[in-house]
Amino acid sequence: MSFLNRISWKVALGVSLIVASAVLYSIHYLIFRDARHMFMYLLGDIAFLPIEVFLVTIVVHQLLTEREKRVMLKKLNMVIGAFFSEVGTRLLKGFVAVDAAAGDKREKLAAAGAWPERNIKELVRYFKACECMPRPDAGRLEELKALLAAKRVFLLGLLENPNLLEHESFTEMLWAVFHLTEELEAREDFSKLPASDLKHIEGDIKRAYTAVTVEWLWYMDHLRSNYPYLFSLAVRTNPFDSTASVVVTGS
Repeated sequence: MSFLNRISWKVALGVSLIVASAVLYSIHYLIFRDARHMFMYLLGDIAFLPIEVFLVTIVVHQLLTEREKRVMLKKLNMVIGAFFSEVGTRLLKGFVAVDAAAGDKREKLAAAGAWPERNIKELVRYFKACECMPRPDAGRLEELKALLAAKRVFLLGLLENPNLLEHESFTEMLWAVFHLTEELEAREDFSKLPASDLKHIEGDIKRAYTAVTVEWLWYMDHLRSNYPYLFSLAVRTNPFDSTASVVVTGS
């Protein structure tokens, strides 16, 4: 019923505007008695109407849409930054620590300060294609469980953020991380798990590991291009660099 009401309201408005226009043109004719002049300008206005529609609906609308996208992207990057500041960077450090094939990744991703000369898309393709071999022991699993359990409320808050609907890959990453959180929290003693269950958890870690790293790469690229001071801190806390230190050294 509400839909019909909206249609009726629009029809009524359209009819009212047409009637008002007809009344005004009638008054114009009654005063000036010059139908030729009136229809000449009427035809000119109608001829310009397609151009006006083009300017308003395509050009202006596109400009407003692009502006809205930039504002939305800025908000999304603030949310992404909060994720990595709160849990993402430490989570990546935990993933790298249990990755039996972390050597090549460290070599590729450790020198973040040199990324201005590198194509970020190549790094993303490299990490998606390379092998991740998480081999966590009971102690490492307990550490990951403690970290994620402490940030469970924070992760739930991110999932409830409506802005993230515009960022599908980041939302998928959050689901992968949250699923890993639930899997770890559901187990009490990792030292007694059978090999089949450990393999299942390793698969969950691999999924989250890859997703978080890809989002981290894109976020680092965003910081590099827009916030050099934040990029400097991110380089000094690079989870793939075993020698990284937040303390600034040298001149």
